[in-house]
Amino acid sequence: MHHGSTERHVERNAYREVVGRFATGVAIVTTRLDGIDHAMTVNSFTSVSLEPLLVLFCAEKVARFHDAVLEAGVWGVSVLPESMEDASRFFAHRGRELDGQLDRWAHHRGESGVALFTDALATLEARTTSVHEGGDHSIVVGGVTALGGPADGRPLLYHQGRYKTL
Repeated sequence: MHHGSTERHVERNAYREVVGRFATGVAIVTTRLDGIDHAMTVNSFTSVSLEPLLVLFCAEKVARFHDAVLEAGVWGVSVLPESMEDASRFFAHRGRELDGQLDRWAHHRGESGVALFTDALATLEARTTSVHEGGDHSIVVGGVTALGGPADGRPLLYHQGRYKTL
């Protein structure tokens, strides 16, 4: 019995509209390579496992961040409050100047040396344990090495292509 046709063509815009109905939080993933900070806004961050403690995010292969985080092998996640929508928009923008890019937002160094945003609702650090093929993205899985926060505040949400708040 064949359930569901994989041959059927699913239109890309329809796909985006449908998956966009799943509301997500917003986070900025950071890494540090050769003394240079790299950062990228994601809404594809999730906890994976309690034993061991694993989380994942998805990195677009064409993004500069992708190769940097794979080479560095360590990364931080800052879960954004609604007050940091400007940062979310900034770090989602391609091709910006790397030097000084974090200067507009209060941040500190985690145990692994990655930048973590001081106003984040929560932060964590991870060391990459595996990278999986995911089409035009790589699925980066990491073991959690440190936790920060949680700070008070309301989460920044993303739904149907727009930022939302609770």
